[in-house]
Amino acid sequence: MATVRYDRATRTYPGTTRPAVDRLDLEVGDGEFLVLVGPSGSGKSTALRMLAGLEEVDQGAIFIGARNVTKLPPKDRDIAMVFQNYALYPHMTVFDNMAFALRLRKTPKQAIHTQVGNTAAMLQLEQFLARKPKALSGGQRQRVAMGRAIVREPQVFLMDEPLSNLDAKLRVQTRSQIAALQATLGTTTVYVTHDQVEAMTMGHRVAVLDNGVLQQVGTPRELYDRPVNVFVAGFIGSPSMNIKTVPLTEAGGVFAEMILPLTREQVEAARGDGNSHVQVGFRPENTDLVGPEEGGMPIHVDLVEELGSDAYVYGTVALEGQDERFVVRVESRNAPKFGDIVYVKPRVGAHHAFHAISGERL
Repeated sequence: MATVRYDRATRTYPGTTRPAVDRLDLEVGDGEFLVLVGPSGSGKSTALRMLAGLEEVDQGAIFIGARNVTKLPPKDRDIAMVFQNYALYPHMTVFDNMAFALRLRKTPKQAIHTQVGNTAAMLQLEQFLARKPKALSGGQRQRVAMGRAIVREPQVFLMDEPLSNLDAKLRVQTRSQIAALQATLGTTTVYVTHDQVEAMTMGHRVAVLDNGVLQQVGTPRELYDRPVNVFVAGFIGSPSMNIKTVPLTEAGGVFAEMILPLTREQVEAARGDGNSHVQVGFRPENTDLVGPEEGGMPIHVDLVEELGSDAYVYGTVALEGQDERFVVRVESRNAPKFGDIVYVKPRVGAHHAFHAISGERL
């Protein structure tokens, strides 16, 4: 096991001017499960491939433990990678796929049988060792790919969207298995996904990237409760936070007939560049349905998603002459119907404020 450190690591692809990964400073602790998350094109897979040695580092450096691995070939980095497409050898059995790297190392035959057997038992693959990949389901193939990485006993596991080819039910099941397995092995793991639900449920810490730039790194709870900017606030959470640019007064942000209060310091910071607006957000679950006399915001309901115990209510509000869309979560038995007008009030202290221009948290 080892730490991983990106030291202002930059990668710019030939023929482009904007770096795919721009001066990334990030440290992964010994035994930590860190998730790199972001939309397509955010640089998360490039950052992982730089660590694996599959992409060049144009500036800066990457360390595994105390070693500078920036110029080392992949085989000398003591890492094991699990890919999205499994990358199994179709002509080999499960046993041979898992044993392949050990045979290249000239590991003794008995040691190979022991290591593969132990790993297969851990992954519940014993009954499949004689089969070839085409005889396995997608979830079983992904477990074989995991097993092939585990038997190598690397310092670092690298996983590039390993669940994206699985169906929804199997993804939920497999992500819990991967998280439990990593906790058992204690191996430092860097995991890439575009799915923020995966990121929030699996990672000890989550690093959010956008356009090659690290936006925020922290525990899932830190990212959810105190996003540092509008991008993180909108990306983390499902459904995403309601974030709108609204007029700014001494009291706070004005939503139709409702005012979300801001502190004097927040108001002053929001006005720092002569702005008359502020971005204010609140999460769907941090709201209550109230009566029209209680100062809520009137929402015209155009969709209700029933989810059993809860329901998501989608609707529009006219803000400064524009119809703006909102989503709120309510108890299913209290859910309104299509065409209703409901009055929504965010809970006190549960909203977030951001600068109207920079998007930074106030």
